Amino acid sequence: MVKIGDVEIGEFPLLLAPMEDVSDPPFRALCKEQGCDMMYTEFISVEGLIRDATKSVQKLDIYDEERPIGIQIFGANIDSMMRAAEIVEAAKPEVLDINYGCPVKKVVSKMCGAGILQDIPKMVKLTEQVVKATNLPVTVKTRLGWDEKTQYIEEVAERLQDVGIKALSIHGRTRKQMYKGEADWTRIGRIKENPRIHIPIFGNGDINSPQKAVEYKNRYGVDGIMIGRASIGYPWIFREIKHYMATGEILPPPTTSERVAAAKQHFLHSLEWKGEKLGILEMRRHYTNYFRGFRNIKPFRTKLVTSHSPEEILGILAEIEEIYKEGHHPISTFSKTLVN
Repeated sequence: MVKIGDVEIGEFPLLLAPMEDVSDPPFRALCKEQGCDMMYTEFISVEGLIRDATKSVQKLDIYDEERPIGIQIFGANIDSMMRAAEIVEAAKPEVLDINYGCPVKKVVSKMCGAGILQDIPKMVKLTEQVVKATNLPVTVKTRLGWDEKTQYIEEVAERLQDVGIKALSIHGRTRKQMYKGEADWTRIGRIKENPRIHIPIFGNGDINSPQKAVEYKNRYGVDGIMIGRASIGYPWIFREIKHYMATGEILPPPTTSERVAAAKQHFLHSLEWKGEKLGILEMRRHYTNYFRGFRNIKPFRTKLVTSHSPEEILGILAEIEEIYKEGHHPISTFSKTLVN
């Protein structure tokens, strides 16, 4: 049984990566239903949190059915990080996670996210102070390094473990790579082979099929796998991996009815959690993925992303379900080309 501190998360846990504007409560609910073992919130700015900014505070919303869950924060100021840790603890998640992996320019330019990979001593010191500021188990998500010349992840893993983190998730790319090229899991595997490392190590990057999940599990010996963009609009990736690990069988893809039901549930929960205007707007990025591979779906997708009426959107989803019933309208082979 894999544990983060005293928190049990499964024999070989599948984790939902924290993704900005994606891993919110409506989407997390779908992933949990499909077998995700451990989930993380969208990342939260510590500066927004300590200033009681509405958007940051709302991201603290967690629900009992989501547990175990981690709240992820990012920042560069030690005092702000410590104060935010106290706020996070009051929200009562199972885990506090620190983001040292986000590659987006506006984040790294402030030495936050992957930006701190340019200053490993500060990264270690900041982590140590957060560990001391909370009773929650602290975990970290990061990358191999800033660029190909600074891939210090093996040393970083030891140093972060030494200051008290309870698990480490590693995306197999540098910040310079962003999400391009192939994720390099060899360094992740080396960390698992290090006899000094005793905390769980979770691998992240390029896992977009059950076969690849099992292949990487066996090849690199990780304690679990974190899945990001392959889950967007396709929460079934979790159940497919679990079924394949248990039986060696590939499940058939979700039916049209399952896809429409998931999109509808996601949409209605988004309206409830975010309000009508924002719920409609932020749901638009998901429709392409829910109906990826449907032939001639573009006119329906266009209507979904231009409608401002909940009733109209629900009507379009019902129309998709009727027209694309299995056996009535051909659906091409679904292509999972996204990477974490």
